Amino acid sequence: MGSLMATGALAQVLPQPAIHAKLAAQNLLTDITPVGKSTIAVGKWGNIVYSNDSDTWQQANTPVQSLLTAVHFVDSQHGWAVGHDATILHTQDGGQNWHIQQYLPELDKPLLDILFFDNQHGLAIGAYGLTYRTHDGGKTWQKEFYDSLLYEEDREYLNDLKESDPEGYQIETQAILPHFNKLYLDGETLWLVGELGLMATSNDMGKTWQRLDEIYAGSFFSFNKLDNQYLVGGLRGTAFTSTDGVEWTQLETNTTASINNIEIVGDKAIFLANSGVWLTYSDNQISKSVTKAGKSLMAGAFNQNGLIIASEAGIHKLSVQ
Repeated sequence: MGSLMATGALAQVLPQPAIHAKLAAQNLLTDITPVGKSTIAVGKWGNIVYSNDSDTWQQANTPVQSLLTAVHFVDSQHGWAVGHDATILHTQDGGQNWHIQQYLPELDKPLLDILFFDNQHGLAIGAYGLTYRTHDGGKTWQKEFYDSLLYEEDREYLNDLKESDPEGYQIETQAILPHFNKLYLDGETLWLVGELGLMATSNDMGKTWQRLDEIYAGSFFSFNKLDNQYLVGGLRGTAFTSTDGVEWTQLETNTTASINNIEIVGDKAIFLANSGVWLTYSDNQISKSVTKAGKSLMAGAFNQNGLIIASEAGIHKLSVQ
């Protein structure tokens, strides 16, 4: 993953640029987003690919070979991507060239999602509650820790440890929170879902959080809103819907494939899942489909060419009726 530069007893792992490959758009891609008239996807080995027609894909210049997990743009030119090695990348030219804002392989933790409220203020989240915030467009990132998202007994344990063993406290904060998997902004309300049934909301851009009552003990990976209905999906085909964010109703998905993302296409919600499974949700009804290839469907971007999917086997198109 990189060369080693030794300085005294310390060794720094230096990032290596992604290797350009003809089949970059046919390897694992984990997230995809429309950007102006283009579509941009990120994935394995630091690959970022972009297209203006959803058929011909070009590989961007990226400075890392880390697995990238999420991409987010605030306009047609400025975007960010995150991934393993706590990597944060930034582009200012619509996704053709990227540079490093953060690269911390020594943490051995992935970032899993990123969201910007405007072109200056953003959050990046990941494994074990790993969270970074920027107030300057990513020039600097500050680490944050939210004890409000802990169970009461864990919070009491940490408070006691902070007094008796400050070093032990710092170590515990690195792994005591669940994985943070997905952010979703609904007006002024920011939603967070993750491991161990984590669902939380914030009304101040994630500075403080209110954890919701648990409705499921497994992991949630996806969150979206269809008209006035909140939708959340996760492990083993688990999905719920709510109109107020308080009372939730479980959906009969007829699948055990984990739901990786939920995309909105017109008046429908498309649940993208493992093993090529995708579900169409409309008028409180669900229909199930399976792609011939049977590869995991990771995320989707709807544009004039249809629903373009980032999948385990690269770019894929779905025909949504």
